Amino acid sequence: MSNKNVKVGLVQLSCSGDVAENMEKTIAGIRTAAQKGAQVVVLQELFRSLYFCDVEDYENFKLAEAIPGPSTESLSGIAKELGVVIVASLFEKRAEGLYHNTTAVLDADGTYLGKYRKMHIPDDPGYFEKFYFTPGDLGYKVFPTKFGKIGVLICWDQWYPEAARITALKGADFLVYPTAIGWHKDQDQLTNEEQYGAWQTIQRSHAVANGIPVVSVNRTGVEGHMQFWGGSFVANPFGRVVYKAPHLEEEIHVEELDLTGSDRYRTHWPFLRDRRIDSYEPITKRFLDED
Repeated sequence: MSNKNVKVGLVQLSCSGDVAENMEKTIAGIRTAAQKGAQVVVLQELFRSLYFCDVEDYENFKLAEAIPGPSTESLSGIAKELGVVIVASLFEKRAEGLYHNTTAVLDADGTYLGKYRKMHIPDDPGYFEKFYFTPGDLGYKVFPTKFGKIGVLICWDQWYPEAARITALKGADFLVYPTAIGWHKDQDQLTNEEQYGAWQTIQRSHAVANGIPVVSVNRTGVEGHMQFWGGSFVANPFGRVVYKAPHLEEEIHVEELDLTGSDRYRTHWPFLRDRRIDSYEPITKRFLDED
């Protein structure tokens, strides 16, 4: 990569129950980001529909599609037309009865570079993802695009430093997290602030520990009992928040990342140099019970 700066577009939108409408709205958002100078455009998690995982309903499997498939074909044309990389979170139908929460990456010439399947699958009130998604089996992925090597993780992956570390060790220039997370409408303000603070802090810590920028793109809007909290943000390689979107409004923002900063931060704070890889075998255990 000759250019060490990259302009990343964050497309934070609300969604409706109309798949075609959501796709049209998202493509308009990609165009707006490109007009603002974006070279890479990151879309929120499962942008084609409402966040259907708030209920367990077999009808929702009809929302899934092959990857590559209709959506990647459509977005490939947009990527080529605009000369931008697109990171697109989709509901993948892999085979009959086998589904994944998957992100596809389209390069700036429209080439489909591949996909990452979400590794960590939650099962909580309002987030019944284990009903729909099989855990990813492609491992952690880095995509070599025209504008840099992008490490892609998805939503619940955000809470796991192991996932960020492995993706960074595979050579990612920056991490992106398509996300769908929010507050229950009846929660008190303190709980809201605590939850958002934890969500942002854990991702900022991935930037610090690995010395690379982090871009997190969340949806907004009210769906059922959930107020998706927006708050998409960008952190620099030392975890400083350089941009934060509003919580309750749609926002299309372009932030320029200075990728040369990673070398400076990693040199002065040499966490990768000082890793004691010989001592980490216990991390592969579920829990360290007494023998």
